[in-house]
Amino acid sequence: QVQLVESGGGLVQAGGSLRLSCAASGRTFSTYLMAWFRQAPGKEREFVAAIRWSGGNTYYADFVKGRFTISRDNAKNTVYLQMNSLKPEDTAVYYCAVTERLFEIWVLSAYSYWGQGTQVTVSS
Repeated sequence: QVQLVESGGGLVQAGGSLRLSCAASGRTFSTYLMAWFRQAPGKEREFVAAIRWSGGNTYYADFVKGRFTISRDNAKNTVYLQMNSLKPEDTAVYYCAVTERLFEIWVLSAYSYWGQGTQVTVSS
């Protein structure tokens, strides 16, 4: 089993920044890929970014390239999402998730474990 706990959400003005954290526990993650998804009210959950635990390769949705950065701290088993230049349309619940797959990583069904989510609200 894997447990994922997100933190770092909150209310921020447009143009501001937030850093989300996802602490993982329960298993070793050397072969895993960890990702962030988000879900806005009335919309489907969508892929935001992902990082390979081993090697650190990163992947981003087009709408966050240049604004968001995903990173990891292996010693702490924690993945981060640094979000800069936030826009009102970034408002959503942000979830972290884990998969052993390294293809179709934008697909929700690829992920076996999910966190409970953290709310990010960007005011205009």
